[in-house]
Amino acid sequence: MSSHHNKMSSYDEIVHFFHDEMTMMFGGFGGVGSPPTILNHLLEWGIKDLTIIGNDTGFPHIGIGQLVAQNRVKKVIASHIGSNPIAGRLMSEGKLEVEFSPQGILAERIRAGGVGLKGIVSEIGVGDPYLNKGKATFEFGGDRYLFESALVAEVGIVYAKIADTFGNLLYDKSARNTNPLVAMASNITIVEAEEIVEFGELNPEEIVTSGVFVDHIVLSKGVDWKWAWETN
Repeated sequence: MSSHHNKMSSYDEIVHFFHDEMTMMFGGFGGVGSPPTILNHLLEWGIKDLTIIGNDTGFPHIGIGQLVAQNRVKKVIASHIGSNPIAGRLMSEGKLEVEFSPQGILAERIRAGGVGLKGIVSEIGVGDPYLNKGKATFEFGGDRYLFESALVAEVGIVYAKIADTFGNLLYDKSARNTNPLVAMASNITIVEAEEIVEFGELNPEEIVTSGVFVDHIVLSKGVDWKWAWETN
């Protein structure tokens, strides 16, 4: 008799976790690995003034980029915004605050948040007035370093290929990207899975993210990539 907790939820059951002016972390790289159905629901629910943390701002019609394009985001912490010209325009107009973090540093800041550290120490950007702006620097062993604060979020949205009902996750090849880190660094982790199987059906040796990091699982309705690319 299994005593594990079944975390399967409906979209109606997760709506109350999202609210205006919240901080939300998301998996994905240019749209691949971002949870399409959750993002579509966020558009429908009208959530706005978000602070979002993730690799990039996607494309105007794909993934997280749709929230940016509809001016629902007030601040983004990301490694680049170049694939979404609307993000660049909003930044130039002062309507979107952008904090750039080098990709590896960004990933490590999220990981640090996930394991309970307050930050990391790095020499990357020490001499760059843009990257070190407002950050604490200190000397150690004769070299200067930056303190990079850890990143956490109220809610993290994750996209998985397969989840079991406890929340153990497998990803689809490179769609894994930042998802395992986001799952760890959020107070509430909500997973959109393409397929949900019974607890015990996944090979323990193949599980990438442990269900201990997952709070809710919703079933994906998929994404029509052909349509998304043509629209883009």
